[in-house]
Amino acid sequence: MTESATLLMAQRSREMRAAGKDVIDLSLGEPDQDPPAFAIEAAQKAISENKWNKYPPVMGYPDVRAAISEKFKRDNGLDYAPDQVMVSTGAKQSIMNVVVSLVGPGDEVVIPAPFWVSYAEQVRFTGATPVLVPSTLEEDYKPPISRIAAAITPRTRLLMFSSPCNPSGSVLTMAELEELATVVLKWPDLYVISDEIYEHIVFDGIHRSIGTVPGMLERTITVNGISKAFALTGWRIGYIGAPKGVIQAANKIQGQFTSGANGIAQRVAKVCVEADPALIKGLRKDFMRRRDLVLDGLAQVPGWRCNKPQGAFYVLPDVSKSLVGDIRTSSDLSMYLLEQAGVSLVEGDSFGAPNTVRISYATSDALLTEAIKRVAKAVAELAHK
Repeated sequence: MTESATLLMAQRSREMRAAGKDVIDLSLGEPDQDPPAFAIEAAQKAISENKWNKYPPVMGYPDVRAAISEKFKRDNGLDYAPDQVMVSTGAKQSIMNVVVSLVGPGDEVVIPAPFWVSYAEQVRFTGATPVLVPSTLEEDYKPPISRIAAAITPRTRLLMFSSPCNPSGSVLTMAELEELATVVLKWPDLYVISDEIYEHIVFDGIHRSIGTVPGMLERTITVNGISKAFALTGWRIGYIGAPKGVIQAANKIQGQFTSGANGIAQRVAKVCVEADPALIKGLRKDFMRRRDLVLDGLAQVPGWRCNKPQGAFYVLPDVSKSLVGDIRTSSDLSMYLLEQAGVSLVEGDSFGAPNTVRISYATSDALLTEAIKRVAKAVAELAHK
């Protein structure tokens, strides 16, 4: 496997700051807001109760899984029973459990691009082959369903995607999900991983789950967690709703790798999934404002082109016109901007989107404004080299 591009850039940013350099880090998808007060109170209560210190059940505490089951019904229209729910150490582990459960050597996994950096590497870890389906900025970074259908073969066992999408912020509509489901249902051995970790950050319309399409609940593993919407990235709680067979396999794998997720963090997860989503509606407004601020700023960067993301907190500009001279790839450009402008972005190649960079706007308006000013200046200087 290759190293995660996002974590690599974050590490380099930390090292430069530790060396006394002024670096603005727009590489990690980590909300800068504080967690809601009820989440912190739940953690303090759980610690003071002194009853959550032993090994938790591998699949998660029964009452936590029951709360997640109700959350799926309330927010997503998905009828996963508690024994179809599993809690893991972050959504990343949730996805890895499923990938290892479902595929191996000789299998293929179709991944619409751009995609979250870990998808393809997780697939490669199992010996299966990731089949990447490209898209363009002009297509709003959403491959036409016909292109996805053409990539599916009798060896395809899994289709995996995120909506809202990391890294593009694109959101699949209900019509697109229904069309995609029609394709999936033609293949009786094909499962779908639907990564919905950004469900509460949708700017126009509402979030939709492919598992609500008739016939798809039995084929869909729905992934979520508390990291993004509740600004609890460090507590490392993710979860899935899935068919029982998948849950049973994932339970075996997690039992051998890590066992159950942190007990105190699970108590926090329970109150988060039980909370009225209206309590975090300010988060969406915050990110929409920042999206518009970033898009306005990037319009001043010479040669860069952007679509208008409909969710999450990322922009994925096409930077082709900045790839000049010794700057041949988006990775070269990212390193140039880190060293010359003191701004940490992530190259797009690792997301299956060559000639792009991913910008996370999960930070303050002031830092975003300063970062874009530095980027615009550094990019303008490239033209005179």
